[in-house]
Amino acid sequence: MKILMAASEAVPFAKTGGLADAVSSLSAALASLGHEVRIVIPRYYRIDRGTLKKLEGAMGVPSGGGEEWCAVYTTELPGSGKKNPVIVYFIDHEGFFGREGIYGNPSEPDFLDNPRRFSFFCRSCFQLCRKIDWYPDILHAHDWPAALVPVFLKYGERYGVSGEQGSFAGAASVLTIHNLGYQGIYSKDSFSCTNLGWDVFYQAGFDDWNMMNFLKAGINSADKLNTVSPGYARETLTASQGFRLSQALNGRLEDYSGILNGIDTRVWNPQKDKFLPAPFSSSELGGKAKAKALLQRRFGLKESPETPVIGMIGRLAEQKGIGELFGPSYGSAWSICRDMDIQFIFLGSGDIWAENETLSLSSRLSNFKAHIGYSEELSHLIEGGADFFLMPSRYEPCGLNQMYSLVYGTLPIVRNTGGLADTVENYNQETAGGTGFMFDDLTPSAIYNTVGWAVWAWYNKPEDILTMRRRGMKKDFSWEKSALQYEDLYKQALEKKEVLT
Repeated sequence: MKILMAASEAVPFAKTGGLADAVSSLSAALASLGHEVRIVIPRYYRIDRGTLKKLEGAMGVPSGGGEEWCAVYTTELPGSGKKNPVIVYFIDHEGFFGREGIYGNPSEPDFLDNPRRFSFFCRSCFQLCRKIDWYPDILHAHDWPAALVPVFLKYGERYGVSGEQGSFAGAASVLTIHNLGYQGIYSKDSFSCTNLGWDVFYQAGFDDWNMMNFLKAGINSADKLNTVSPGYARETLTASQGFRLSQALNGRLEDYSGILNGIDTRVWNPQKDKFLPAPFSSSELGGKAKAKALLQRRFGLKESPETPVIGMIGRLAEQKGIGELFGPSYGSAWSICRDMDIQFIFLGSGDIWAENETLSLSSRLSNFKAHIGYSEELSHLIEGGADFFLMPSRYEPCGLNQMYSLVYGTLPIVRNTGGLADTVENYNQETAGGTGFMFDDLTPSAIYNTVGWAVWAWYNKPEDILTMRRRGMKKDFSWEKSALQYEDLYKQALEKKEVLT
């Protein structure tokens, strides 16, 4: 199949979260199965044109009753294979994308012109195909910034003004929801930038409490829908976790599924990780002990093999349970570090109050250390050197770090939700079963007690810890299995597609 991935992010070019990893890794896995895969993303300010090849001629894109012009650059996705490489296209429009930030910046977290920016981007996907004379079987849109791709396909690109079938008559659309908490909700005064009629506004279901909702329209328009884990798919159908879109998703129940993300085992593999001091495997764990010692030294902690190290990497955002973990209640990180013989390492950034709190804890507690920001090297070292990995998420569509942790022999401590519940098996003290430690309620006391349970097992059941560690390292979270499921989803979409004549 010919597959076009339309996304706002893709590693290594632009990334704010797991979406970027998923787009590139899935594309490479599908290409390895023999499909012809291409990715299109905006060319943001930080993507150096000098490393890309420019296509000849400018490209006109219908936008807001007129036309916007842009350039197109291209390159191959690194590591996607020489025989069937994934080609990446970059839509270059200085006015829309030649700025710092993908969706916003510190002074303007959500750019006011995002409706126009991403309407233009979605429309440019079709113009790109015409420019390079390449028409996909599958248009795969990712999250709200690309959610208008299925809308444009259904309400225009499949048929001409006179009703004749267009160049995209044979194409089907798939929309993947990576995080339902972000939907692209804006004033409907900006609807004109889509170049669609008001009849489509209501037919496609843009209307959302007198606003317009990009993701909702995509959900109503795509031939097939999925999200990034079976557990999260079930949760999003409920009123409590559906972010006001549970009704729309329940209306597409036959076309909605969950496919667990994979991890890039070329990058996340303890047997060949360039950021670790020595390789290790489930049968030879000596390298993990060396990684732990180096991790303790790097963060200024006492080098102690006997003391369990709890690692945490992520955004300091409400979704990640930071209010419960770093808030003032008893059972928070302060209580954990004060009451337990552990070492705690945090890497990440986010809400200012939480950044300040982690830095304050780091200055007041000898066994808590924080690095505000992101470091690829430190993230690999934490995954490789820590004994436990904490993820107290309010909700988690898929989660990658718990899978990284498992294959690195680092036992996850997670909330029983979404992709975390799909990938971590709770510890059974009677049988030494499981691969981690889980809790249900997102409260400081639940976090505290579950961390305490893990620490108790560390000191009292070392054989169980070793057994679980080795069991987790043997798990297969590679993208190949997920890619086969997407392949099947594409076939279903092609069978399902509605060709308007």
